[in-house]
Amino acid sequence: MSKGPISQFIEKHYLHFNSASLVDAAKAYEQQLANGAKMMVSMAGAMSTAEIGKIFSEIIRQDKVHIISCTGANLEEDIMNLVAHSHYERVPNYRDLTPQDEWDLLERGLNRVTDTCIPEHEAFRRLQKHIYKIWKDADDKGERYFPHEFMYKMLLSGVLEEYYEIDLKDSWMYAAAEKNLPIIVPGWEDSTMGNIFASYVIKGELKASTMKSGIEYMVFLSDWYPKNSTNGVGFFQIGGGIAGDFPICVVPMLYQDMEMHDIPFWSYFCQISDSTTSYGSYSGAVPNEKITWGKLDIKTPKFIIESDATIVAPLIFAYLLDL
Repeated sequence: MSKGPISQFIEKHYLHFNSASLVDAAKAYEQQLANGAKMMVSMAGAMSTAEIGKIFSEIIRQDKVHIISCTGANLEEDIMNLVAHSHYERVPNYRDLTPQDEWDLLERGLNRVTDTCIPEHEAFRRLQKHIYKIWKDADDKGERYFPHEFMYKMLLSGVLEEYYEIDLKDSWMYAAAEKNLPIIVPGWEDSTMGNIFASYVIKGELKASTMKSGIEYMVFLSDWYPKNSTNGVGFFQIGGGIAGDFPICVVPMLYQDMEMHDIPFWSYFCQISDSTTSYGSYSGAVPNEKITWGKLDIKTPKFIIESDATIVAPLIFAYLLDL
């Protein structure tokens, strides 16, 4: 398929510096897929609230991503946008807000993420009512699932259909649920649903063990990676933090701790981050540093794009979709 106007514009005008890195990374991602490699996409930050699902969902449907790692916030916020979009409020002048302005938003039940406010009642509490029933049912039966598996159950059960406020095709979580795509959610406890689950455990209504843990996510990934790395597994990282650092460590863990010395390195690495190179910062570390940790090979194609992921990621995805 020939490239569309967005891709052609990128190739014509994105020739230097970070824009050239964007093109190089997109072409190398495309080559990985052509070579039969699998691809992990990790998402930090608030990409779901930034509505990345409008394009990332199609990346999922077209099998251009094979496993996802994301924060608990990204896991839940895509579904919140699905069921409460009309209740969100944008605050274009967020840089000018005073502490009193912020307090007023709190009083109105609005939780601000940069320029976008998530409605407490319509988003958080609407999900809570339904996810609790699914948690409780598993708890009563002595069943245990990962955080994303509970979310998949809720989405596929249809209990949220009455609330849908965006086109379902724009929800990346629904696209992932339909394919039962593996998702790694390290540190899920650091999310609203994680906090809510903890509150039920404290109240004695649920057992902590009903929710599978981060260690079990790593165990799952340690099984998935060798089975899917015959032609390589690439790593496309949006932002930094635990969503990226946790899954990329599976390779050195298998090599060093499990002594599986034939385990292949990640076959591609790209990070989009606005964190500039700095002392001791994971997000600001250049890709070559990962060689010393046994994550990347000398020959692994490596790219870093120092820019806003909400600008860069949709452009790369558009290129992959030939838009």
